[in-house]
This record gives sequence, C-alpha cells and structure tokens, in this order.
Amino acid sequence: MPTLHTEISGLKFRPPLILASGVMGQTAGSMRKMVENGMGGIVTKSIGLEARKGHPNPSVVEMDTGLLNAMGLPNPGIDEFGKEMDGLDLDVPVIGSVYGSTADDFVLLSEKMQGYGADAVELNLSCPHAEGYGASIGSDIDLVGKIVENVVDSVDIPVFPKIPPTSDTVGLASQIEESGADAIVAVNTVKAMAINYETAHPILGNVYGGYSGPGIKPIGLRCVYEIYGCVDIPIIGCGGITNGRDALEYIMAGSTSLEIGSSIYYRGLDAADKIHAEMNDLVSKEGFSSIDEMIGAAHR
Repeated sequence: MPTLHTEISGLKFRPPLILASGVMGQTAGSMRKMVENGMGGIVTKSIGLEARKGHPNPSVVEMDTGLLNAMGLPNPGIDEFGKEMDGLDLDVPVIGSVYGSTADDFVLLSEKMQGYGADAVELNLSCPHAEGYGASIGSDIDLVGKIVENVVDSVDIPVFPKIPPTSDTVGLASQIEESGADAIVAVNTVKAMAINYETAHPILGNVYGGYSGPGIKPIGLRCVYEIYGCVDIPIIGCGGITNGRDALEYIMAGSTSLEIGSSIYYRGLDAADKIHAEMNDLVSKEGFSSIDEMIGAAHR
C-alpha cells in the first residue's frame, strides 16, 4: 500500500494522520505504540507548568454519536513529562501540546517542550472543560494573538495553535495567522453535557465536558472550510474522523493533515492503519495521485 503524505513547516507526515492530544499520548510507551500502529505524527498529552489531578469521576460517558469527557487536563507537569520525552526518538514528528493561563506560561512551556526535543508545539487554546484554561483563553482573540506572537518569538520550532469551534472562526484564525503561527489546528471538542434521567443529575463529575467523535464532524468541517477561505497557512483538521471518507472530506474542506483521537475508541489501536488504507482506496478510485491535489477541492 502506498503511503499518502503531506508536509507542514518542513515536518513530513506519512501518512497525514496525527494522534490527537489526550489519547495515548501520556507516556513514551503509549506514543511508540501508536506509531507502531500507523500514526504519521504524535501530539502529546496537554502539559502544564505543574502537576494536575483533573476532574472527579465520572469523567467519560459514551453518547449515541460520540464521547463526552471531562478529564480536566490531568498531567504530571512539564518537568516530569520531560522524562517521557527523553530518548523518545520516534521516526515521526512529535508535537508537544501545552496549556496555560497567561502568555508567559505558554512561552515557558513551549521553550521547555523544544528543549525536550519536540518537533513542534501545539498551543491548547480550546479545551472546553478546564476553567481558566483552553477555551477560556481561545475565546479572547486579542489574548490569543499575544500568546501566539510571544511563543513564535521565543522558539525555533513550528507553532500550531489549536482552536475551539466558535461563532467567529474567521476572526480567530486571521488573528492567529497575523501573529505568526505556522498552522492552525481545528477543532477541539465541543462543550456539552449529559443528564441522567433517573437521578435528574448531570452525569459528569464536572457537569460539563468536551464532546468528540462522529457527532461533531459537521462542526469541524464547517470550521475548516471557513478557515481555508481566509488564511494562507496550513490547517490540521480534526473532529469526528473515523474512516477514510471522513478524512478525505476534511482534506477537501481545506485540511493539509489530520488529527484523530476518538476513532481509536471506535476502531482500535490500529485505527490509523485502517483509515490510511481506506484513504488510499478512495484516492485511487477518484484518480488522484496525491493528497495535495485534493486539499481545498470543495472550494473549487
């Protein structure tokens, strides 16, 4: 099977399927396992300055068309996580995901990720269930611009801000491009909740969580389509990609590469291998010779 591939800021993704943050990116062993099962790139667990326990259980619930989680950004802190990065030496790009509450936090974390060997840094500006972080930051366009600009000025590796699905996707994406980012990751999970009818109480311990999986695919596609029409930097699309057709629809909307996460729950640890094979079959049937020919096809 030929390997489909794309390139962003000199980083080659073969195939253009990248492990999304928060799924199997916590340890060196789990990241290696995902590469062995076909991932063309890895995004680490989102890491902060200090260790964080996350939200109380229940923290995950399966919905009819997706997963709802409120993990709360649990992580060991950047210095402890550096031990997982030490000697990782994967043959695919490793993107360090970081979160913070200020521009200075993001700068320090990004510098440390670079020092630990990350090939790029992903700025988590979009987690919907950690108060004071993530989407709380991403909803402030001016603050996003400041964070991105400061991080770009402080590191020598590519900077990929990950944004939430918003009503002003175009404004947010334009600000990110103007601030010097190398690519935009769109989108993170959608803020949502679930209620237990029998008990009349919210199911998640945190009440609110992030909705992922097939149910958010139309939202992710809309965001990527809008962003492609307003910026010139690459887009890494994500949100509900579970098969080859989903992946190529995101490419046609304007994505250069793709992040997948919930698909591992639905299709197993080798989800990337399966999706890659399906993408190959579809690309061949349509007569395309590369992914590049398909990027933004829905706009033509």
